[in-house]
Amino acid sequence: MSKNNDKYRQRRLGDSRWIEKFAIDDNDFDNDDSQAMQRTVPHDDGDQWSGLQFVSFGSGSSGNCAFLGTENGGVLIDAGIDPQHVCRDLAANGIDISKVKGIVLTHDHADHIRYAYKLVRENKHMRIYCTPRLMGGLLRHHNISRRIKDYQVSIFKEIPFFLAGMKFTAFETSHDAIDNMGFSIEVGDNKFVIATDMGIITERAAHYMSKANFLMIESNYDRQMLDGGRYPEYLKARVRGSLGHLDNAVAAQYVAANYHKGLKWVFLCHLSNDNNTPEKALGEMTAALEARGVSVGDGSNSPDSRCKAIQVYALPRYDTSLWFVL
Repeated sequence: MSKNNDKYRQRRLGDSRWIEKFAIDDNDFDNDDSQAMQRTVPHDDGDQWSGLQFVSFGSGSSGNCAFLGTENGGVLIDAGIDPQHVCRDLAANGIDISKVKGIVLTHDHADHIRYAYKLVRENKHMRIYCTPRLMGGLLRHHNISRRIKDYQVSIFKEIPFFLAGMKFTAFETSHDAIDNMGFSIEVGDNKFVIATDMGIITERAAHYMSKANFLMIESNYDRQMLDGGRYPEYLKARVRGSLGHLDNAVAAQYVAANYHKGLKWVFLCHLSNDNNTPEKALGEMTAALEARGVSVGDGSNSPDSRCKAIQVYALPRYDTSLWFVL
C-alpha cells in the first residue's frame, strides 16, 4: 500500500513561511514501530493561511479517523483506526496526543467508533463529543465497554460548541446508523466541513457544505462498478439507497453546482474498495468542475497544480494521507 518518496513539511511563523524537506522510510500500516510518512502541502504565497492542519489516518469501511487542529491543539474526527497508528503518525509530525482534546463522532458504525473507548481509556484527558442518541447506539455494541459513557460530552445538532479553539456545528446527514451527522468546523473566517456516509445530501447538509472553504465529502462508489460488481442485490440496494452511500457522480455534481471562489480544497473520503477507484472518483469530480470552467489541481504541490483554483485529493483507504497545512 505504501510508497517510498520524499515528503515535505510546511510551517508558518508570523508572516514567514518555509518548507523543511525530509525523507522517512514508510512501512506498512500495521507496523506499529514504523515512522509515519507524510507530506504537508504548501500553498501559494498569495493564499491566506487558515491556521488549520489536517490529516486522515484511513478512510473507508476498513476504518476512519482524521485529525483537524491548529498549532494549539486539535480533535479526532471518528475513531476507527488503531490508536498506536494514530499516535505514531501524530508524533511524527510534532503533535503529541496530549494536544488532542477530544473525539467527535459522525455515527455509530464500527468503522467509525471501533477504537473510541481505547483512545479515551489510554488518554484520560480526552472526551467523546456525540449526541445522546449516538451514545445510545455505542452502548448497544457488545464489544464496547459501558464505561465509555463516563467520557461523553453531549452535543446536539445545530447547536454550536467549542473545542480546541474551534467552533463545531453538527448537522443532520442521511445514513442507516442510529444517529448520523456531519460537522461544520470554523476557525476564524474559514470553514472545514465534514460530510461522510450519506445516501443523499440533506437540506441541512447542503446548507453547511455550500459554505465550506475546505470540504471533506463522501465519494463512495462508481455506479457502473456497483451495478456490475459482486455485491448481492440487497447490498447494492442498501448502498444506492437514501440511507446508504454517495455516488461519485452525485458528489461531483453537487460540488460543481455549488462551487464558489472560497472553496479551496475538496477531500474525497470513504471510497469503496470494491466499487470504486481513486482514479474514477477524482476523474468524476475533476470533470464536473472543469465543465464549469474551474481549474483543478491534484494537491501534489507541483508548480502547475498550485496555480489552480481548487485542489481535489482522494483520502487513502489504508494509509495516512499527506499532512496538510491549509
